[in-house]
Amino acid sequence: MTVNSAPRRNWWQRYLAFPLIYKLAIALVLGAVTGLVVGPEIAVIEPLGTIFLRLLQMMVVPVVVFTLVTGVSSGSAGQFGRVGVKIMVYYMLTTMVAITLGLALASLVQPGEGLVLPEGTESAPKEAPPLKEVLINIVPTNPVSAMVEGDMLAVLFFALVFGLALGVLRNSADQRLAGLGESMRQFFDAGAEVTFIAIRGILEYAPIGVFALLAVTLGETGADALAPLAMLTATIYGGVAIQILLYCLLLLLFGHSVRRFFSAAKEPMLMSFVTRSSSGTLPVSMRAAEKMGVDEGVYGFTLPLGATINMDGTAVYVGASVIFVANVAGVDLTLTELVSVALVGVLASVGTAGVPGAGLIMLSLAITQAGLPFGPVALVAGIDAFLDMIRSLCNVTGDLAGARIVDDSDRKKRRARKGVGTGRGATAAEPAQ
Repeated sequence: MTVNSAPRRNWWQRYLAFPLIYKLAIALVLGAVTGLVVGPEIAVIEPLGTIFLRLLQMMVVPVVVFTLVTGVSSGSAGQFGRVGVKIMVYYMLTTMVAITLGLALASLVQPGEGLVLPEGTESAPKEAPPLKEVLINIVPTNPVSAMVEGDMLAVLFFALVFGLALGVLRNSADQRLAGLGESMRQFFDAGAEVTFIAIRGILEYAPIGVFALLAVTLGETGADALAPLAMLTATIYGGVAIQILLYCLLLLLFGHSVRRFFSAAKEPMLMSFVTRSSSGTLPVSMRAAEKMGVDEGVYGFTLPLGATINMDGTAVYVGASVIFVANVAGVDLTLTELVSVALVGVLASVGTAGVPGAGLIMLSLAITQAGLPFGPVALVAGIDAFLDMIRSLCNVTGDLAGARIVDDSDRKKRRARKGVGTGRGATAAEPAQ
């Protein structure tokens, strides 16, 4: 018994020691090859991928609640007022650039020319909620119900309010109240640590889930499914590449090493690509932000917020897909219509969750705004999984870049309050970048 158990322990230890990014990359390649070779019969392993997605989704609410409350309560209301304004400006500007980029590239390439509208594809995807309803529903009538239903904007709002109130309690002049506030924060801090331990265990299952997800997707569609839409796919992937170059320029502008940024960001980028979920990747993104040296109070606030409302990759996808639908429908959009689509796309990003398939909701709203038929949307939906991969990667990269940039802009003020000057040298409280 002793002789047989030692090899098992060694094999398991070697598996745990092998870097996650390499395990995911291997699973990605094997899944794609297996799906193309086996074909639709590979659907028998679909539950393995579904379990992985459900495990990630299971942890989203605990991660948001525990980390956001912990992060927000660690600073003052003034700090998070500054951080909140800065990150919202960043989100709105980069999203506007992204959707304009998608519209411009697709207008240049004209990816839908030559395609014929198929019959029986007039059903529209799920209609996006009106903007007024989105804004009202941010404030939950029942926070517990919002958590049960997965209404992440409402959960975010509740956690933000609770965290700010807890921060005020911790900084109270009354020693009794300050002690209660500190005890409560320790509870949420412990909850965050427990959540991350559970997530580390889930991530060890990730390669199996990734293999199943990729194999089933390619097994059902086949390589030929991308042929009529290859131009749209290339346009969106190219647009995302340009958008990521924009993040690189912003990082360089703020004096950050692009190489070190991507060294820390590579795991959440790959995770978001294969899972197609920026919300599900949130725990990995937070771990990457910590490796970058981003302050916990900043990434604990900006990353959960960004996973819900910052959809740069989805904006590129919506812009390009609107032009694609217009091409297939034989409609030439005016400049005014293009501008209105861009504005609606930016606002709609607030109401779409960072989960697989959410981009179709944004696209349906933009299509309605442009007055285009919904039939061609079915063509886009056919390859949505492949497009969802790259737009999720872009969403997560933009979130991390925003956290890195905003943290740097707020760092001098934090140092001044701590009395350590405004230089860029490393301190015990502020890691070197």
